[in-house]
Amino acid sequence: MIDPAAPRPEGQLMTPVRGDSAAAATQNHPRSLDSALHRYGTSTPKSVAGMVLDQAGRPSQQITYGKLLSRSNKVAFMLLNKTISAGKDNTKVQMCKPGDRVALIYPNTEPLAFLSAFYGCILAGVVPVPVEVPLTKRDAGIQQLGFLLGSCGVKVALTSETCYKGLPKSTASSSQFPRAAPSGSSSLTGTSQELVDLKSWPRLYWVITEHLGKPTRDWTAPPRVADESIAYIEYACDREGAVKGVCISRQAMLAHCRAITSAMEYKQGETMVCVLDFKREVGLWHSVLAAVFNGMRVVFVPYSLMKINPASWMLMATKLQASVALVKSRDLHWGLLATRDHKDVNLASLRSLLVADGANPWSLSSCDQFAATFAAHGLRSEAMCPCSGSSETGTISLRNGSSGRGILSMAALSHSVVRVDKENSLTSLTLQDAGQVIPGGSVVVVKQTGPVRLCRADELGEICLCANSTGHAYWGLEGVSTATFKAEPLGADNRPLGPRRYVRSGLIGFMGPDGLVFVVGRRTAQLSVSGRHHSADDIIATVLAVEPMRFVYRGRIAVFSVSVLRDERIVIVAEQKPGASEEDAFTWMSRVLQAVDAIHQVGIYCLALVPSNQLPKTPLGGIHVSETRQRFEAGELHPSTLLMCPHSCVINLPKPREVQSDIGPASMLLGNLVQGVRIAGAQGRSLGSEDEMNLLEILRSRASSSPDHRLFTLVTSKSPEQDTATCASLLKRAERIGAFLVERGRLNAGDHVALIFPPGIDFIAAFYGCLVAGVVPVCIRAPSAATLQTTLPSVRMIVDVSKAVAIVSNSGVCKLLKSKEAAHRVDSKAWPMILDIEDSPASWKRKAPSEPSEPLPSDACYLDFSVSTTGQLVGVIVSVGSLLYPSRHVALCLDPYCGLGFALWCLSSVYSGHHSILIPPAEVEACPALWLTTVSLLKARDTFTTYGVLGLCIQELASQVPTLKEKGVNLSCVRTCVVVAEERPRANLVNAFSRLFAPLGLSGRAVSTSFGCRVNAAICMQGASGPDPSSVYVDARALRNDRVTLVGKGAPHSLLLMESGKLLPGVKVVIANPETRGQCADSHLGEIWVASPHNAIGYFTVYGEETSIHTDHFSARLAFGDTMTKFARTGYLGFLRQTQSITEDGELHDAVFVVGALEETLMLRGMRYHPVDIESTVSRCVRFSAVFTWSHLIVVVAECTGAEVDALDLVPAVTSSVLEEHYLIVGVVVVVDPNTIPLNSRGEKQRHLLRENFLHDQLDPIYVAYNM
Repeated sequence: MIDPAAPRPEGQLMTPVRGDSAAAATQNHPRSLDSALHRYGTSTPKSVAGMVLDQAGRPSQQITYGKLLSRSNKVAFMLLNKTISAGKDNTKVQMCKPGDRVALIYPNTEPLAFLSAFYGCILAGVVPVPVEVPLTKRDAGIQQLGFLLGSCGVKVALTSETCYKGLPKSTASSSQFPRAAPSGSSSLTGTSQELVDLKSWPRLYWVITEHLGKPTRDWTAPPRVADESIAYIEYACDREGAVKGVCISRQAMLAHCRAITSAMEYKQGETMVCVLDFKREVGLWHSVLAAVFNGMRVVFVPYSLMKINPASWMLMATKLQASVALVKSRDLHWGLLATRDHKDVNLASLRSLLVADGANPWSLSSCDQFAATFAAHGLRSEAMCPCSGSSETGTISLRNGSSGRGILSMAALSHSVVRVDKENSLTSLTLQDAGQVIPGGSVVVVKQTGPVRLCRADELGEICLCANSTGHAYWGLEGVSTATFKAEPLGADNRPLGPRRYVRSGLIGFMGPDGLVFVVGRRTAQLSVSGRHHSADDIIATVLAVEPMRFVYRGRIAVFSVSVLRDERIVIVAEQKPGASEEDAFTWMSRVLQAVDAIHQVGIYCLALVPSNQLPKTPLGGIHVSETRQRFEAGELHPSTLLMCPHSCVINLPKPREVQSDIGPASMLLGNLVQGVRIAGAQGRSLGSEDEMNLLEILRSRASSSPDHRLFTLVTSKSPEQDTATCASLLKRAERIGAFLVERGRLNAGDHVALIFPPGIDFIAAFYGCLVAGVVPVCIRAPSAATLQTTLPSVRMIVDVSKAVAIVSNSGVCKLLKSKEAAHRVDSKAWPMILDIEDSPASWKRKAPSEPSEPLPSDACYLDFSVSTTGQLVGVIVSVGSLLYPSRHVALCLDPYCGLGFALWCLSSVYSGHHSILIPPAEVEACPALWLTTVSLLKARDTFTTYGVLGLCIQELASQVPTLKEKGVNLSCVRTCVVVAEERPRANLVNAFSRLFAPLGLSGRAVSTSFGCRVNAAICMQGASGPDPSSVYVDARALRNDRVTLVGKGAPHSLLLMESGKLLPGVKVVIANPETRGQCADSHLGEIWVASPHNAIGYFTVYGEETSIHTDHFSARLAFGDTMTKFARTGYLGFLRQTQSITEDGELHDAVFVVGALEETLMLRGMRYHPVDIESTVSRCVRFSAVFTWSHLIVVVAECTGAEVDALDLVPAVTSSVLEEHYLIVGVVVVVDPNTIPLNSRGEKQRHLLRENFLHDQLDPIYVAYNM
């Protein structure tokens, strides 16, 4: 993305800038660090090498050069001569050989022990790897340090006694770890059972370096020359938080000391005060290497003391007349605040105040204020010494004499161009120089991206150094090392400058006049957004400028970028001070957004505030940015306040699809025929002649021919035969209820009667009782006493809409309807007559009811009411003719109130005479194994169930499969297990169920799905003799444009779809365009239309008449082609695909693929999205969610299963995942408690009802995030 208006660099191509020539090694300077230690340890053994301050700010411990040499020799002797037991036979082996890597793990309060251990390793020729002390298992970055030690092959760790005691440990049995290699053993005898327990760390021998034995008299450390062998490994972190080990050779270590000594003019006996981390970078280079190289005295000030007494280093510099102090700009800032100690400070002795982060532009204000304030206390202005460098290059520059500064345009810098700006401009950045190139060094600036080309004089790039003092490789990373340590900058002719290789520093800057180095930021903190570069430090400074002290802590802000939708997005995380209200916080956050937009012209993707002390910190107190980013991306940040702004900062969305001008159905059909595309139409085999008997006649016929044949068995968790019914007993119960309805209820033929029963045989008997009495049953799910508030209004609505004149039920439900609890929710006086079937006298069983007139095939047989997924109450009139359709042999675990579930539960057994095993789903909730054990016990070949039951079995029985197998549960008898549904098949759930229970003998081809809907309860179902159910992968992007494109498994944007079984006999299906009513081709997505003798005959409306919309649903005709056939519109989108499988008739099998409900699709940006696809994406962040639209905004309702503190972590996760996969910006994220999203009886989400609850503020959410 290139901005044509962006400034371009215009200067000359730069040439290398060289530092002063390295001073020749004079007689005064030692040949190596080993010889330096020997020189000062023997010639001036009483001179103090180092001292450390205690928590009171007083020198508590000190070490002389004589002691340092002695202790270092002890460490070297122990490393090279200690033997340990190894292997199964406990053979003695040498602990370390020269060249082995050894970890140095010392806290910031123990620099003297570190000095002894470090120089002990140098004398022994082993390679020290200094790392941070892991105080807890959750310390930021500790895992990465473990990876570094593992990759370096570290087996031994040197530490102090107090540090070792503080390490997190666990105990382990001797069988778990071999005696020879106890990870936590300090004695190295193998007897300790205490193990240092750190994730991803290698098993180490821990050696405490205090109180070591003296070397034998004749032992001396072998002499080491300053050669190319590795002296030590310094760790460096990259942008992603990965820790790499920079290898520094003995020659480079010596050259670095000489260059620093030359630039800083260090002399023997001078005093240095060090506030920095002595384990790496500037602290290590000056206070450990250069100080010993020159025989200086170093005063170490621990970070813990600085937090208590920030002026302690100044007081010590005053007291000891220190000539050098090593600090960070933070220490200067803290020193300015410690005003009560200023009167005792005199910094006249300071020749050099080295500012380690002086290269950071935002250190300038601290440096200027400190210099101005302490000029009155003897500080010379030329003593301020900013520097630059990195672990890879060592020191790049140090200020020595002349200095410079510039006021630059941040807008130009974001385009990598240097342009001078006006002073005091809001969009300017004032820089101070980082000094001159170190002696013996040569610096070039190369482009940040692409080939390593030289920059122009006014162009921003990465600073590279060529010197003898640089590192030469990352340990064990050859490829990455070449790119960093062997850069060959290309000149104007695209040829390398010369034979010398440069090392990339990771610092972004440019060369100013007089050979001064200017640094504007670090590569790890660069945010590359839409082709422009912004420094995280610059954005932090802008954030702090917005009333910072009221809301956030100054040093506790992390700015980083995350990759979302092919670009980097900026995230700001800050620690919020306690006591700030949410309203004030949002006001402050909106001001921050405006400030960043005005000053940097860049949008913020996410701004999060976390409670104080929640961000991961580095050992010396800074914010660990990469760990913060990892927590943000993993959803583990736990913010207290959050503001997402995807609408304002995501500007690279694909263009919305333009809807083409109307093309008529005839033109589409003709075009498809010309292209040779198959037209989408299919039908099942012919049905054969229909039986003239109705269901009641069939039941009577069976009762007379085989009265004792069992039709139904009700199975519950309490009893395998809770209730049974034979042909004769069912007819007897039905006739008793029929007589009861006519005589007690005074009901007339054709009246509507509400049947409100729990699943069971009473329900079936009541249905046939209604047929005996000639009334029309309305089957309604019984309300639950536990959830009366939500279930009772639905019951009341169906009773009212169906115009039922009576309610028939058992005594339990009747009492519930008449109870006080029910009266609180609905008007109990407005119920129609309530009839309890248990009230009917036994004498009525023998009384023959008067026969109603013979029903016509078109008469209403029953009313099928259900709540659709959009929350709409739908009642369908099912005619007598619809029911006389042969069903198959089944065992059932589904709800019996509507659709195919009702037909299977109540009708199919009577029609076909088989034995139905009835298992109410509520019983499976109480006893999850009930369904599978019943099927196994009765060796049922066919079973029907729902997705809810499948999900429950997976959730509850996953760990019990071996136990079930031991108990003899065997599912090899199952020929077909059909999931009854009115939605897209949940392929992943079906596959997971098949795989999980395969060890119990369940065949992979047995589990399949059916498809039915309001207009036709059974359109497709997998038969025992049909081909195996097929699955296809389609392109999700093409599907949004109503096109079907098959792709391979694992292809980008692939979506798995499973067919819904084969078409039932007598069913004809076409795919039609819902707008034009033209017939679609196989390659198009369209509405599934069905023609069948068992279609429903119409919707039952409140007024008892069919509106024009409803008529259209049941008697639709194609606009072109087969215009004579009358179809029912299912309201579901899908497509047909002719497979290569052969049906039992010898024909190629036509597979029906259901994609989703038409009324639920979301038309966004000119494309059609299905909520289930967006929810599938969201399911990777949160277990259960639902999607709908509101005022053209996408609303995602996500159920938070964790603690409430986790709720806000879901907002960026949901927003980013939907943006990445669907190119859609989520407008609102609503985080709710589990089980808030309403489901219908089939386990399908009721998104319309959820939307109504959201609009009427009835969700009681944990958090609502409105994305800006």
